[in-house]
Amino acid sequence: MHCQECGQKPATLHFTKIVNGEKTEFHICESCAREKGESLPGTPGGFSIHSLLSGLLDFEKTNQTGLGPKPQTIRCDECGLTYSQFSKIGRFGCSSCYKHFTDRLDPLFKRVHGSTSHVGKIPKRSGGQIQFKREIEQLKLELHQKIEQEEFESAAELRDRIRELERKITEM
Repeated sequence: MHCQECGQKPATLHFTKIVNGEKTEFHICESCAREKGESLPGTPGGFSIHSLLSGLLDFEKTNQTGLGPKPQTIRCDECGLTYSQFSKIGRFGCSSCYKHFTDRLDPLFKRVHGSTSHVGKIPKRSGGQIQFKREIEQLKLELHQKIEQEEFESAAELRDRIRELERKITEM
């Protein structure tokens, strides 16, 4: 695909802008993008995924709500990265950072993705069994909560619903 501006060079930057619900796509080369004044990823002043994550982390706001220790005191035991350093650079120092920052990451994932677990798409033909299994998992979590809260009548209803769904799966 060639640049929509100059028509000569190959388009290397593909922008999608949505303003007031109107979607506009741009396919331009790097030099035309500079001339147009678009922010280029990876260049000084350009947009990066790290900037996005840093803005979403908003660690000062989280700290004001009193959730856990102060961000600068949370530190990865493996690489020594602090949470405030992570929020500035937008990436972890090692794989252990996930474990050390997990209390702060779950709310972030929920804000970004709407959930803390990957849901994905379910195929229409063979998806029935998958949906039943997901529903059973959710019901089991609710069942454990009801048992802990000593709401045994509700727990019995959930148990019966789980058994019913498990029967449907075996019949498929």
